Amino acid sequence: MALETIPFSKALNAGLRKAMEDDDRVLLMGEDIGKLGGVFRVTEHLQRDFGEQRVLDTPLAESGIVGTAIGLAMAGFRPVIEIQFDGFVFPAFDQITTQLAKLTNRHEGKLSLPIVIRIPYGGHIGAVEHHQESPEAYFAHTPGLRVVSPSTPNDAYWMIQESIRSNDPVIFMEPKSRYWQKGEVDVESSAVALHASRVVRTGSDVTLVGHGAMVTTLLQAAALAEAEGTSCEVVDVRSLSPIDYAPILDSVRKTGRMVYAQEAQGFTSIGSEVAATVMERAFYALEAPVLRVSSYDTPFPPAKLEGAYLPDADRILEAVDRSLAY
Repeated sequence: MALETIPFSKALNAGLRKAMEDDDRVLLMGEDIGKLGGVFRVTEHLQRDFGEQRVLDTPLAESGIVGTAIGLAMAGFRPVIEIQFDGFVFPAFDQITTQLAKLTNRHEGKLSLPIVIRIPYGGHIGAVEHHQESPEAYFAHTPGLRVVSPSTPNDAYWMIQESIRSNDPVIFMEPKSRYWQKGEVDVESSAVALHASRVVRTGSDVTLVGHGAMVTTLLQAAALAEAEGTSCEVVDVRSLSPIDYAPILDSVRKTGRMVYAQEAQGFTSIGSEVAATVMERAFYALEAPVLRVSSYDTPFPPAKLEGAYLPDADRILEAVDRSLAY
């Protein structure tokens, strides 16, 4: 294996570069992604190396960006859009949910729209509202969209390429708090399919499940639990629509307990859907109710309060203790 240790953001950059080298139909579009390289520098140097015809700095008009990408996809291109921050996606929500998500079905499968919409999401960067939100459930609820969220640099490198190769529109949720997290990237082969869940730590007492930035927090909680004598298995969902339930259900049937943790609010969320499905499909294996740990059902607070708002390892461990107490 050819392994490199690089930050999450550099892994995304490398994945985008590889996709552009492999297919000259791949175009990048977004606000400040060219000369600046994006606010998180994910697209740094790509305009320099591929030119302004393939890495386009757009106006501040998210609806227009998505609408243009739809037209380009119809013409045979494979656009990759960057939404600068999670909260900025909503001006394009109509284009995404009523046009992009439905056009293939409207044309009875004869029209493909291979568009990737990259959305940096989540908290832990000390920013204000519209910059630290978690809107993934909106898109996972919309038929016609694929929704994925990598949690490691290796997944970032491979999942962005696999998303670009998809002939369906993909909402690519990037946990912005992990952009600077380093990890090993195998640049020669991908071990996991785009929509596969994955066990990232084995255990026997409680199953911890999550996606995106929360996977790192779950691993921290599992390490603390082990020091107290509790063995936690951790499952990274990776794909939010469709969801690969097999690894989750297999783990729950082994441990008998499950906690889902997420940065998003708890009401009608990804965690809600996974909890309900596990209760339906593995009810007789459960020794305790499925528990959820999430942010509160309020707008994102001022930055100084994000530590109290976002779930941390302590809140996850409290849920583990409650599960074990049944």
